[in-house]
Amino acid sequence: MTKYVAIVEKLVFNGKHGDYAIANCKTLVGTVTFALFEPVWLEENVPEKGTYVVLSDIRKKRAGWRAMSARYVRPEDEQQLSK
Repeated sequence: MTKYVAIVEKLVFNGKHGDYAIANCKTLVGTVTFALFEPVWLEENVPEKGTYVVLSDIRKKRAGWRAMSARYVRPEDEQQLSK
């Protein structure tokens, strides 16, 4: 599965479908949104604006890109993604 590194630009709480984040990824045109709850967000606490995240299982929706899996970037990701 392809993984993308993105930077969190905005957090939205109490959205129509729950809490979510909007991230910018250099390799995708437009922004990517992801839910801030399980099973999408795989961490215990929500990211802050400016945090790097790894997004995967990306889908194109009418409103833009949606990631179905998201987590923080870890040191081992830097090694794998630089290849």
